Amino acid sequence: MITKKYLLSLDQGTTSSRAILFDHSGKIISSAQKEFRQIFPKPGWVEHDPEEIWSSQSSVTAEVIAKAGVRSEEISSIGITNQRETVIVWDRETGKPVCNAIVWQDRRTADYCGRLIQEGKQEMVRQKTGLVIDAYFSATKIAWILDNVEGARTKAEQGRLCFGTVDSWLIWKFTRGKSHLTDITNASRTMLFNIFEDRWDDDLLKLFNIPRSMMPEVQSSSGLFAETSGDTTGFSLPITGVAGDQQAALFGQLCLEPGMLKCTYGTGAFLVMNTGDEAVTSKNNLLTTVAWKIDGKITYALEGSIFIAGAIIQWLRDEMGLIRSSSEAEKLAGTVEDNGGVYLVPALTGLGAPHWDPFARGTLFGLTRGSNKGHIARAALESMAYQVHDVTRAMEEDAGEIISELRVDGGASVNNLLMQFQADVLNTGVTRPGIMETTALGAAYMAGLATGFWKDTGELQEQWLADHTYHPGMEQEERQKLLQNWEKAVERSAAWLDNEN
Repeated sequence: MITKKYLLSLDQGTTSSRAILFDHSGKIISSAQKEFRQIFPKPGWVEHDPEEIWSSQSSVTAEVIAKAGVRSEEISSIGITNQRETVIVWDRETGKPVCNAIVWQDRRTADYCGRLIQEGKQEMVRQKTGLVIDAYFSATKIAWILDNVEGARTKAEQGRLCFGTVDSWLIWKFTRGKSHLTDITNASRTMLFNIFEDRWDDDLLKLFNIPRSMMPEVQSSSGLFAETSGDTTGFSLPITGVAGDQQAALFGQLCLEPGMLKCTYGTGAFLVMNTGDEAVTSKNNLLTTVAWKIDGKITYALEGSIFIAGAIIQWLRDEMGLIRSSSEAEKLAGTVEDNGGVYLVPALTGLGAPHWDPFARGTLFGLTRGSNKGHIARAALESMAYQVHDVTRAMEEDAGEIISELRVDGGASVNNLLMQFQADVLNTGVTRPGIMETTALGAAYMAGLATGFWKDTGELQEQWLADHTYHPGMEQEERQKLLQNWEKAVERSAAWLDNEN
């Protein structure tokens, strides 16, 4: 009998697709990554080619197994984690997408969302989904496709189209069209799923004029989803764990108790706090969402979504040419003692929590003749920490407790200057884990619990190790001054497009 030694985790992100092979101790055995195109047809529009998402993910899946030199029979199962809210609509018969994927960052439906808010629909949506009405979520993107892609609505009403977030698309492709499924965490981000009744909501489907036949079947985050087709991958493995990237990271950080909080610094930054079996209603524009559903029990979370975090460093590199690689940002920022009074509000696609202003735009404040590249790089890094501060304070108020530790992961969490500044402005310890790939690890944990690869979460907690904890060292007076200036900058960047109109 062949021993199941490994778990394969697929991490389909906003800018790249990755595959990671973990062993029983949670150690990374092998990994592969492939970037794919970001498509910007108009200002505020962001798209991906679904076929590129699939080809990049399937190729790294094969590559990671080949690199490790393991047999598929030694792999227990597959876990999938993915960029959330991104919408793909495809033909049920041909399997072909009707158009490009509309990415979570896309703002084309901001006016539509504004009209719904003016019509007083906000409270109904919040009471059913825990979300605010915003172009960030899937529902208005699906509606846009049905109303703007020729023939799409007719096909949808005939039951010929499938909607899926990226996890659904991958499962469909891996099973050669046999399985149209999603998990509860991804469903909870569509603005169409009732998180209190655990079902697609007919009132919301009607509000957005979306046929129920398009919706995938919703499953728990940990359990058997489907078997991959040997025709597609060359081997057949069960898919036994699926979760949206931020929920997977919360699980991977083992924030399993109410009150535990993590922040993932990726393209955006996402703070998620475990609230246990209580769905806490936010008074501060945070989202109430599903953390996961395991063994029939739903765990809820509070979430604050920051649209632009690591993406501001990519902007410095790709659009401004101030750095040649993202890793150079820390070095450039370190050439100056402080920000020199420069503040960058990275509202390149509007502002997320707790502001929810789709009409804000990116702004630089405080420039003088003495301002240089170092100040701008430092302002860009600091902007991530300020945004995380704003969301953390809102969470503390909603949850009624002071946060004693922030667990961090994602690309920018390796930046020591940023992490120290984060601890300083929060006045709270910031802990980076020993295994940085917590999103992929969380999906692997969910998959492994379903197959008995790990017996329970207690076994997982024994594996968690901290790499480094950053302790605050800033004087209160300095902290207060920085935060006051940041607040002033955010206020002045607000509703920029409204002012223009």
